[in-house]
Amino acid sequence: GRTGAEHASIYPYGIFQTAHAETLIVGLQNERERGRFCQTVLNKPELINDPRFANNTDRSVNREELRDIIQNNFISQSTTEIITRLESAAIAYANVNNMEDVWQHKQLKALNRLITTPTPEGQISTFLPPTNNSEYDPSISAVPALGEHSRQILEELGFTSNEINNFYDCQVI
Repeated sequence: GRTGAEHASIYPYGIFQTAHAETLIVGLQNERERGRFCQTVLNKPELINDPRFANNTDRSVNREELRDIIQNNFISQSTTEIITRLESAAIAYANVNNMEDVWQHKQLKALNRLITTPTPEGQISTFLPPTNNSEYDPSISAVPALGEHSRQILEELGFTSNEINNFYDCQVI
C-alpha cells in the first residue's frame, strides 16, 4: 500500500510533528541507531528491550504504537531540541520546510539558484533548473503571454495563414 513519506518496510522512518507545529523526517536504518534513538532522542532506554519493538519486523507490525510514542515525545519538544538530540545520536533527519522557508533557504541563496523572471504580469522569483553543467549556464526565458506563440506554433504544424486567420475569426484560439 501507499506509505507517503514513510518507508514501507523500515520503522521508524517518516514524518513527525514538533511542539512548534514544524515537521521533521526521521530515518533509522539499523539496530545501533535504534538504540541511540531510544536512549538519546526519546530519553526512553526502556524501549530498547521492549518486545513490541525488538527488531524491524516487530516495529513495522507495531508502527502505530511506536508512532504514538515518538509523536508524543516530539510534540512536547521544540524543533531545535529534537534536532540537537538527533544530531547528538547521529540519526538521519531532515526539516520539512514551508514555502516561505524554501524561498529563504540559505543554501539556495548561496548557490544563486533564485532568479527573477519576467512575466506579462510583472517580475516573479523563480528557481533555476536543478542542474549544473560546465558546458552551459541554465536559464529560464520570460513567461510568454497567453497566445503569444500561437501563430508561430500553428505555422510550424503546417497550417496556412488563411486557416490560422479563420481560427482567430472563429475564436478557436
